[in-house]
Amino acid sequence: MDNDQLLNEIREANLTYLMLAQSIIRKDKAEALFRLGLTEESADLLVALSPAQLLKIASTNMLLCRFRADDNMVWGLLTSSHKPNKVENDTTQRLHASILMSGRFAEAA
Repeated sequence: MDNDQLLNEIREANLTYLMLAQSIIRKDKAEALFRLGLTEESADLLVALSPAQLLKIASTNMLLCRFRADDNMVWGLLTSSHKPNKVENDTTQRLHASILMSGRFAEAA
């Protein structure tokens, strides 16, 4: 993948993320804050952006979204490789990972 192709992929991912974020915020702001890991101020700013502003912001050379699964335990829960004796259900593991990620966002806010 050459540099131009990489930048195009980043721009496309950013635009998709921004449009999805706006849609989720407009549908249910509280859910958006949880699912996207945004502050209320960031959500208000994001939902107010015009299409032209979205395109301009999306054109940055850095990804705007980031992984919230940033440790081995969360990755293990998401990939089902973390199987303590008490947790055998995949749904329970994904729920546990979601709780851990949202708790870390709350600590950082």
